[in-house]
Parts: sequence; structure tokens; C-alpha cells
Amino acid sequence: MRLFSSLTNRIFVATAALAVLAIAVAVYRINVAVTAQAENELRRGLVEAATLLEEHRTTLFDHFSREARLVADLSNMKAAIATGDPPTVLPIATDYQRQIGSDLFVVTDPHGRVLAETGRIRVAPTEAVVVETLANATAGREVVALWPYEGGVLQIVAVPSYSGPELIGTVTVGSSLDEAALARFKALTNSEIAFVLGGQVRASTLDPTFNDRLASLVGRADFPNVELDDGVYAALSRPLTLTSSEPDSARVAASPITALILRSRTERLRFLRIVHRELAVTAVLAVLAATLLSYGIARSITRPLGAITATMRDMASTGDLTRRMPETSNTSWDDEDARLLAATFNAMTDSIARFQREASQKERLSSLGRLSTVVAHEIRNPLMIIKAALRSLKSPEVTPDDVKAAVSDIDEEVARLNRIVSEVLDFARPIKFDLTTVDINALCADAAHATASDDDGIRIQLDLEERLPAVTTDGERLRIALVNILSNAQHAAGGAAGLEPGKDAEFVRLRTRRQGADRIAIEVRDHGTGIAPDDLPRVFDPYFTTRRTGTGLGLAISRNIVEGLGGVITVSSQKGRGTEVRIELPL
Repeated sequence: MRLFSSLTNRIFVATAALAVLAIAVAVYRINVAVTAQAENELRRGLVEAATLLEEHRTTLFDHFSREARLVADLSNMKAAIATGDPPTVLPIATDYQRQIGSDLFVVTDPHGRVLAETGRIRVAPTEAVVVETLANATAGREVVALWPYEGGVLQIVAVPSYSGPELIGTVTVGSSLDEAALARFKALTNSEIAFVLGGQVRASTLDPTFNDRLASLVGRADFPNVELDDGVYAALSRPLTLTSSEPDSARVAASPITALILRSRTERLRFLRIVHRELAVTAVLAVLAATLLSYGIARSITRPLGAITATMRDMASTGDLTRRMPETSNTSWDDEDARLLAATFNAMTDSIARFQREASQKERLSSLGRLSTVVAHEIRNPLMIIKAALRSLKSPEVTPDDVKAAVSDIDEEVARLNRIVSEVLDFARPIKFDLTTVDINALCADAAHATASDDDGIRIQLDLEERLPAVTTDGERLRIALVNILSNAQHAAGGAAGLEPGKDAEFVRLRTRRQGADRIAIEVRDHGTGIAPDDLPRVFDPYFTTRRTGTGLGLAISRNIVEGLGGVITVSSQKGRGTEVRIELPL
């Protein structure tokens, strides 16, 4: 990852990435907003086209309904119907059909017999919907109906004709929803239109080969898309209803009619390609500008750090923390931040130099005081014992056994004094390690044997994992650390309440385990008094001890050894429930 090894590169990459991200988010949001607006406009256009179609169709149907009522109430039409003579009725019916411009004009007698049928469209009188419509009309009710035929659908209004209170016949007027009507609707709404009745497309402005796909769109509440040869179309399904202003009118229809309004999504959204292209070009230019600006910002930020970086490099190589930065000349072209940084750094190095002098003096005095106290305390008892032994040797009645006992006491106390001095020296001076291949299980068993004690009944139970791999470490130093830890565990277990000597043989447990692929763990667990929560963070501090006879250096030396060998040592404890010391070492 050399790309990020330089502060200049990191600042440059971060600022450039931030700029690119901001530009990308802006372009994305604009793209989403423009696309959503275009989609909304397309859907709004479909709804407006459907509303316009419905209004125009309704207005046209209402017109024919009014004309049908007017013609049925004219005296000459009534007179012709009353004759029951088709040749007499036909010319009059043809004349009125031309005047109102209907596509179908039918006149029947009171029994439903057709007296005249004229217009550009003909429907078989035997069709069930035709028979039902005429039957309702001859019953004296105004009827609206849909008559399907090949090529379209007729919107029918059948009006009864009365001479006084007597029904003398009916007048039926129809307007067609066919290709001719669709052409007018297409020009009016600027949309493709299809009429579907009974699941079958009766008329459409599109190619008949698409009729099956169009029929599947009927009843969809959303704005479905349909793929045709020249692109993708968005569709709107709108059911059409026939209504009459007469309160007692009847409605006859085989099934409801549905209008499908379609607009080309491909054509309507074509402008988005231009928008996307312009956004892409703008984004590329903005990214280039942001990259150059980011590099300039990175250089301007890191240039003042060059001098301090060189000075700190010299500090690292020489170890001199009091080295000062060369001060820049105070001219108008110099960087103000660089001058402030140099002055601040020099002030910091001055403070470090002063602090080092003061800290060194304080540390020497503090260490001397602590060490003097510990050494004086530890040496006093052996010296008193040696003094007492020497006094006994001065007695004129001294016996050979007394001399032997005094010499033994003096030898034991001298060994104790030597141990104290050795511990102080081990802690004070750097440790030199002698690395060899060590069997950890054998080393733990040896450390347990060295600390074994039969006087207080606290023995050590070994739980060693078999086939543990050999470890490259300093076996002697590690053994010293384990002996210190095991001794502390025995003392803690010996102070536990309720311990019965000789009975609780497993009160201290020494355990080894493989830890992952490249480490091992050594755990020492006792069930003693535990460590108080306030004392737990201080257990590795030099000279800290809760034992009257302790030096406070055992765990501190152990930590120095473990960490010097590349390992980690941790302590966990609960007051009254015991303590666990865990050592992890690399293989």
C-alpha cells in the first residue's frame, strides 16, 4: 500500500474521492429527478389523454341520445311509424340519419319488427344483445347498449316513440367506436388508442398483430409497459361507461368496454439520453477539475510539513528530542502556517528538553527513594538474623552445634540478601535473552516442582496439553517468570478462608494449551483470596505488593521477561474467588 504511505497522497486521494463522491451523488440525484419528472409527465399525459377521450366520447354519445329523443318525438316520424309500412318509413329514417350523422339508424314497430335500417354500419338483428335492446325499448324504456361488430363497437341508444299514451315503435341511434373514430381520438389526444370488449380488441390504431398483447393490459391499475416493434409503450386502462339522462332507462351490454391509451415511452424519454450525455461530460470535467484542485490542496498542506518531517527524521536517527527546526525568514512570500508550525515545534522541543531534565532528576530521586525503602526493609531482617548469629558465636559457652546452626543461619540469610539484590538488578538492567528450543510442558513441570511446598499443603495440579510443539524462547528466563507467578498463586491460595491443608491439592492449577496456529498459552489459576478491583490495574507496577514480605518486583520482572520474549501476560481476578494469570507466547 505504497500509495497511502505519503501524507500528500492520502490527502490527495481523500479530497479527490470526496469530490468525486459529491459529483457522483449530485449527478445521480439529478438523473433520478429528471427521470422521475419525465415518468410523471408521461403518466400525467396518459391520464389527461384518457380524460379527454372519455369527455369527447361522452359528449358525442349525449348528442346522439338527445337527437334520438328529438327524432322519436317528431310528428312525421310518428306518422310514418304508425303506418307500419317499411317503404314509407325508410326515406324519412334515411333523411334523419344523414342530418344527425349517426353510424346506425333503426326504426321498429311496437312488436320489435324492423321497419327501417340505415347508416354505414349494419348489425345482424338476431344478435342476442340487439334482441335484448329492442325488447327493452318496445317495453317503453329508453335503453343504452353496446353492440359489437366486426371492426368496432356501436354505442346504442334506443328511444320509445309514443302517440299520446300509446307506444307506436322505437327509434335506435348508434355511433361507432371503430378505426375512423379512433383516428379522430388519436389526433385529439396524441396517443395510440384501442377499444377492448369481452377480452377482444375490437378496434385499434396499432397493428392488429399486437391485439393479444393489448388485451392482456385490460384492468391493470398501474401504468404497465408493453414492448412493440417500434419501442416500449406505457399504457393506461380506462373503463368506459354508458349512461342516460332518463331516470328509468335501462342498460344492456354483453360486457364492459375498455379504452387503452398508449404513449411511446421510448419516444417520450428520448431526451433523457441527451441529458445523461451532458451530465456525463459535465461530471468528467468536474472530476478532472476536482482532481487537480485536490492535488493542489494536498501539496499546499504538506509542503509546510517538509521541514518538520526532516527534523523528526533526524530525531529518530539520533535520538535527540531537543533538535530544533530551522526558522524561516519572515517575508511576505513565506507561508504563515509554516512559520507558526516551526515556532510551535521549537517551543515543544524546548519544553521537552526542560521536561527531560526535570523528569530525569525526579525519576532518579523517586527511584532512589523507592529502592532505598525496599532494599532497607528487605535487608533489615537478614542483617538482624546475621547479627544474632554472630552474637551467639561470641558467647564463651558456644558449642559446635551452636556454631553449626549460626553458620547455617548466616548462609541462609546471605542467600536471601543475594536474591534481593539479584531481583533489584534484574529489574533495573536490560535483560539479555538466550534463545533455544524449549519443551514448554517440561519447563512448566520443572517450575511447578521448584515451587512445590509440603508445609502449607498447597500443591500444583498440572494440566498439560499433549503433543504441544517446541517453542523457541529463553527457557531459564521463562522459568523464573513462572516460578514468580506460581509462588504468588500459592501465597494467595494459602490465605484463602476455609482451606484444609493436604485436602485441597488442586487449589493451584498450571495449564498449557495451543492458541491458534502460531501461539501457545500458559495459564496459572488459583482459588485464593483474589485481588481487589482497585489493586488489579497496579499488579505489574514495580514495588507494588500487598504482602508484608514481598518486594513488589516479581510480577514486574515476569512481565519484562514475557514481553521481551514477544509474548503477552494478563491478570484477571475476582475478589474471594481467585486469580488467573495468562501468558501467550509465539512459537
